[in-house]
Amino acid sequence: MSVDEDRRVVQARAPTPQNLADGRLQVEALRQEYEDQHVDRFDDTLHHGPAKGTRRRPLTFAGGLVLLFVALPAAYLYWDYTAHFESTDDAFIAARQFTISPKVPGYLTAVPVTDNQHVAAGEVIVRIDDRDYRIAVDRAQAQVASSEASIQNIDAQIGVQNAQVNANQAQLHQAQAALVFAQQQNARYEHLAQTGWGTVQNAQQYSSQLNQQEAAVQSAQANLTLAQRQIEALKAQRNSAVASLAEAKAQSDQAQLDLSHTIVTADQPGRVVQLSAAVGEFAQPGTNLTMFVPDDIWVWANFKESQLDHMRPGEPVTLEIDAYAERAVHGHVASVQPGSGTAFSLLPVENATGNYVKIVQRVPVKLFVDKLPTDVSLGPGMSVVPTVRIDPAPSLLERLESWL
Repeated sequence: MSVDEDRRVVQARAPTPQNLADGRLQVEALRQEYEDQHVDRFDDTLHHGPAKGTRRRPLTFAGGLVLLFVALPAAYLYWDYTAHFESTDDAFIAARQFTISPKVPGYLTAVPVTDNQHVAAGEVIVRIDDRDYRIAVDRAQAQVASSEASIQNIDAQIGVQNAQVNANQAQLHQAQAALVFAQQQNARYEHLAQTGWGTVQNAQQYSSQLNQQEAAVQSAQANLTLAQRQIEALKAQRNSAVASLAEAKAQSDQAQLDLSHTIVTADQPGRVVQLSAAVGEFAQPGTNLTMFVPDDIWVWANFKESQLDHMRPGEPVTLEIDAYAERAVHGHVASVQPGSGTAFSLLPVENATGNYVKIVQRVPVKLFVDKLPTDVSLGPGMSVVPTVRIDPAPSLLERLESWL
């Protein structure tokens, strides 16, 4: 394209004098319209006063002052009231739940309870077939009777032996008396034989009788000793029989105890949870029959350590249970754990190593419920929001309410 052709193209794109004149007229019209509008507003302000929104500003300011004077006392009353309490949402119901298991093996013949049922202390949970255990009891009782009869027999033998000892003692006394007479006769006939007034035969005869009496005394003495030793042997047999009787009674007591274990009962009131026992099941010792949650429950509330300054045992507590939001349960502070929860965990925190960032610790506080509700089910793990009153003095709001 030539230079002349470029010039013609540029001139064709540039605005013509007519277009410039039309643009100036439009701009002038817009300026005039803008000035007319502002002049009208200025005239309205001179003749009619300020606008409606401007007149409301003093009323808004006055309303704000009134609201401020009302809000400040209300905020103080709220702060003063809440300063008398400490609350946390890190709290849960706790109990020492445990499993119920049989101590003796056997087939289950009855399960008279069901899931989540409340049972009283001593109420039957399961029954085990007790026929084998009744037979064991009868056998043990028979053994006890046999041991008692054995003792009675030995006592009778000891009585007979005592009589034999008495008889042997009498024989010994008789032999001793005869020995004395034989000694006297022997001495007399020896003297006669020596003096010539008696025969040697008579002296020898009485000397033989003396020897016989001495042997009779020794025999009687030996019989008495034998009878006495027999009594000692019988007494030893009796002691063995007494020990056997004690063993038999222990076996009988064990059999009675095993028989009593065929009836599994609740040792305290509570609820049966997650029942797994069924009639006909063979239960081994230690088999998990059911979980048991006692009625003795409490609340573990994990307060921040900065909330414990004025918290003491015995202070009243209001418990709001998440499951029953419309109900408030009352209790009191039982105790405060001497240490944070992390200090007693499986892996306690070691702050002496690595970098340290201070974190407000949680300390478990044990709360007791004064009176458990009987129409609802409360158990471990349920969430609770406890509110502890740490200042028994009435707040300003409570004093105002009492005056009103």
